[in-house]
Formats: sequence, C-alpha cells, structure tokens
Amino acid sequence: MATVLAISGCSTTSTQWTQPPMAIPYQANFQQQIQLARIEQILQRPNIPPTTLATIYYDRGLLHDSLGLRDLARLDFNKSLTINPNQPDLFNVAGVIFTQMGMLDSAYESFDSTLDLAPDHPYAHRNRGIALYYGERYDLANDDLLPHYQQDIDDPYRVIWLYINDLKYTPQQANTLLQQRYTASDKQDWGWQIVRMYLGEISEEQFLTEIAEQSQSNEQLALRLTEGYFYLAQIYQHNQDYPTAIMLYKLALSGNVYEFIEHRLSLLELSRIFTTEQNAAPELSSLSE
Repeated sequence: MATVLAISGCSTTSTQWTQPPMAIPYQANFQQQIQLARIEQILQRPNIPPTTLATIYYDRGLLHDSLGLRDLARLDFNKSLTINPNQPDLFNVAGVIFTQMGMLDSAYESFDSTLDLAPDHPYAHRNRGIALYYGERYDLANDDLLPHYQQDIDDPYRVIWLYINDLKYTPQQANTLLQQRYTASDKQDWGWQIVRMYLGEISEEQFLTEIAEQSQSNEQLALRLTEGYFYLAQIYQHNQDYPTAIMLYKLALSGNVYEFIEHRLSLLELSRIFTTEQNAAPELSSLSE
C-alpha cells in the first residue's frame, strides 16, 4: 500500500508527518534529447526564412523550459521575439517566467502584449490575474480571474485561483463563494478534489491517499502530487504555518514537473517566504537585545 502524508493537529499547532507519497522525478527522455539535436542540425542550415527561424527558436525555448533550463529558454525566446515580435503565445510564456522570477512589472507588460495581439487568448487573463495576485493588486486580479472563470465554470483551477485571491480580496466571503462555485460545477475534473479538500468534505490524508492509490502511472502521480502539494501549501501559508508550507512547496518541486504553473510558483513562494524571514530577522534580533 502506498504511504501517505498524515497531519495531526491544526496548522497553528505542531504537525506530525509520516513519509509523504512521492513520484519518481521527471527526467529528460530520449525523445526530447533527439528533438534538441534535430533543432541544432536545422539551425546549421543556411538561408532559413526569418519566420521559420523565429518558430524554431520559440520551439527550442519551450523545450528548454520543459526541462527546467530557464535561462536557455529566455535566450531562445528573446531571439525569437527579435525576429518576429508578433507572437502572443511567446509573450504569454515570457509573462509566466517573469512571474516565477518575481519580476512582476515585466510580467504585466508581457501579458498586456499578449492581449493586445490576441484579446481572446485562452490563458493570458488567468496568468495576468495570478501575477496581479502576487503583486498584491487583488482587485485587479479579480477583474482578470472572475471573467476567466465565467468562461468555463467547470474548470476547477479557475475556481481555485479565484478562491486564493478571494482569501485576500474578500476574505469573509471566500468560503461561501467557493461553495457556490463548486455547487454550480459539473464536478467531473480530478481537480475538484482540491476544492473538496478546501471545503472540508475530505481530509488532507484522504486527498493524498487518493492521489497515491488511484494514479495510473508515475507520470500521473507526479502531475497530481505537484498540484496537490502546492495547493495544500497555499492553505498552510495562509494560516501562517510557514514551516509546513515550505515543506509542501519543496514536495511540489520534487517531481520536476517544470512546465506546471504549480511548480513555477512553488519556487516563487519559497523565495518570498525566505525573503520575508530574512527581512524579519534583524527586527527580531533587535527586540531580543
């Protein structure tokens, strides 16, 4: 039987853990390595048309990004944009990377560029809303996240991000709104288990046990644990249980699912927590003197 993560006590008391469920971390597969080699061969050819060259750099940037090679991905994206600046998808990806790095003004500009070029882009409003949330501009985040949710009320992740923002924007109504949106949904996607956990319909142990026991492959296990640990960490962080949140964010990173927004934002959250602790340390030491 798969081992599970067991939590005893509430987030304001000591937390006891058993071994958490984990997946074998993603590794660069043979197909990805072959794809990189082929792109390198193509780039050696003379007289590549500019539009084709821009696409090649963009594709290689996506491949580098999926392998966690962020700096190489940014170099490729910059080359692609220099050749062809009319690429809304590229601006969207760049905005996500800027958000992960905490460069929020650059993220806003990238998402604005995406929407200028493609007003109906399927993800730019959500991604800009998330960036605005991290910029503590909760009202503007709601202006992006709410219409995005209304376009597909059966997408649990749209509901989850609205809830995360609502905890800051309208904290007294957050749980009520979450319940209403859950009731209005078709409840079909696996991600609704995260919402059920938030609502208290299932325990954290039940939530993680289901992931460990019902995942059909290591790949599915890695994907679901990346999401599960990240969104569980969000609640502990909201309740100011930072040691538990840090542990959960590290677990979210452990599967190497670099492409998932939850993996990217786990890095951002850890950086923000550590920065807050470092800034608070001098104040605490001066108080103790």
